[in-house]
Amino acid sequence: MKHIYLNLKRFDVPAEYGGVNRLAPVADWGAAIVKATQEGLKQYDPAAVEFVQYLPEAHLLSAAAALCEASPVKLGSQGVYRMNTAVGGNFGAFTTNRPASIVKAMGCDSTLIGHCEERNDKKGVLAEAGCTDMSAVDRLLNQEIKCALDAGLSVLYCIGETSEEQPEWEAVLGRQLDVGLAGVDRSRVVIGYEPVWSIGPGKTPADGPYIRKIARFIKERTGGMDVVYGGGLKAENAAMLASLPEVDGGLIALTRFTGQIGFYPEEYLEIIRLYLGAVTA
Repeated sequence: MKHIYLNLKRFDVPAEYGGVNRLAPVADWGAAIVKATQEGLKQYDPAAVEFVQYLPEAHLLSAAAALCEASPVKLGSQGVYRMNTAVGGNFGAFTTNRPASIVKAMGCDSTLIGHCEERNDKKGVLAEAGCTDMSAVDRLLNQEIKCALDAGLSVLYCIGETSEEQPEWEAVLGRQLDVGLAGVDRSRVVIGYEPVWSIGPGKTPADGPYIRKIARFIKERTGGMDVVYGGGLKAENAAMLASLPEVDGGLIALTRFTGQIGFYPEEYLEIIRLYLGAVTA
């Protein structure tokens, strides 16, 4: 199966506040994206490809309400807390945090864990506390994964190496996989590979041979888990990524990088058309 993930990050912030949202008023934004994409995704075989859209928490309820009958869109949260509620136990004393139970109750099927932005946040907190053991980040993420799975969610677990870590990529990625997935039911987890060193303005994107090398490594290390490219599935690289047999899909974020930068549903559907068309060609 192929997996097409959409991380909408904080794309809900209106342009006049420094964001990239020109699609809809904030109150209608989540629903607007679902309504603009779900009909176009119905042409694809649900047994062959899944579409998951990760929204900021405030928009999950309106997005869920916009799902049509037999919608091909699955909703996901942009993370869960490392502890959860339990009947007869903690009822939700997690101020500002997002337990997996509420994510499930709000209509989500999946969650995103370990994205490079989440990893950076955790690294920063640990650094302030004087902790230099980066495996601590993966131990925290492991707890999040277990909470998500226990709540009935599937997980997109992201791993990746920075430019400083690239010379030791095998050790870095191996640790993220071994520690992050320890004791986890891997049948409901997909790995998202983010070449952090190549993401961002002015950086050289990872090429096909490098991505293929990493995907092979991940599959060998994990016993054949599905791997998607988390460095950004775009119109420009859709055919290249589709040509890599070890890669099982991709993560889309921004669809337009010049002019009125942002996410546009019609461009999202075009990226999917280019990718899946190349896969089946």
